[in-house]
Amino acid sequence: MRLNAVGGIGGDLVLREPGMVKKQTGGTGTNQVIRTNGLKTSGRELPLRNHTERALHDYFQSLNGHRPARLYDMVLREVEEPLFRAVLDYASGNQSRAAVILGINRGTLRKKLRELGLSE
Repeated sequence: MRLNAVGGIGGDLVLREPGMVKKQTGGTGTNQVIRTNGLKTSGRELPLRNHTERALHDYFQSLNGHRPARLYDMVLREVEEPLFRAVLDYASGNQSRAAVILGINRGTLRKKLRELGLSE
């Protein structure tokens, strides 16, 4: 199993593998593995999933019988910009770190930032 270090909070080392987060707590050697590909993380529901489902439900309700079109593209346009803004803010503007957090190549991140008008 290959794990990549992606940062830590309060001295904890957080490692990730697709679908999992492994948290190694300080010098105690205690590991906690959290699965992120399901509905729950550490016994709590993932809030982003809930918000997404609720937003889509509300969107469908607002259509008043009209058929949606190009929903996938619309959702990506609506989500990408705040996603990149939030991750860049979390990474203190460090694009290399942001790319690692997002799991994409730094060049891809820079291209997306230009497309979204977020590059300086």
